[in-house]
Amino acid sequence: LLESELFGHVKGAFTGAWKDKPGRLEAADGGTVFLDEVGDMPPDLQMKLLRFLQDHQFERVGSSDTISVDVRIIAATNRDLGSEVRARRFREDLYFRLNVVGIRLPTLHERMEDQPPLIEHLLATLRTRYRRDTLVLAPEARAALLRYDWPGNVRELVNVLERAVVLARGDVIQTEDLPDSVLAPERRSAAPPSDASGSLEELERRHIQQVLSEAATLEEAAARLGINPTTLWRKRRRYGIE
Repeated sequence: LLESELFGHVKGAFTGAWKDKPGRLEAADGGTVFLDEVGDMPPDLQMKLLRFLQDHQFERVGSSDTISVDVRIIAATNRDLGSEVRARRFREDLYFRLNVVGIRLPTLHERMEDQPPLIEHLLATLRTRYRRDTLVLAPEARAALLRYDWPGNVRELVNVLERAVVLARGDVIQTEDLPDSVLAPERRSAAPPSDASGSLEELERRHIQQVLSEAATLEEAAARLGINPTTLWRKRRRYGIE
């Protein structure tokens, strides 16, 4: 079915194929196709996509007629495709075909300064959707959101805010309207302080500091660390590394 969605099919190609149907690639001739979560693509479909990227040609499912199209491909994934290639879950040749111009989007945790305006924008959208125009965030709830690391990135933030908008009993979103996962760091802060010298953050800070001291330029250090220079600059500022 995924193959049919991309490349189309002819009548009788499989059960339920009652008529010819063009795929997304054929429909986008002269335009752009966006492949979301390309890292989840099954191996057999990876092979057919690779052939298309090389030749700009394909056959519909159940047909031997070759179709040529001119399509730009933009692909996105939340996986580390380099690791997926090493684990043999993603084709190396397809990875290099797709990774012509790579753009890494920093995680929400890496751009903490974006959180306040993003929270305001999402909250305004949700207020309109649920017709709760007077709803606001309590200072304690806002502080809890800003302390959280957001491992699920923007999608998790949207989910948490939508949940809070739905559950809020008055005109103010309180901390009790937030899920336990967001409040967990708040609760841990009540525990006795521990020696953080062996924490992951401290280890990362020391490693970055060492690589920076050995590298001639910021770009060289970023390459050694496997991140882009912008992310390294943010980490330097976060850890106070000169």
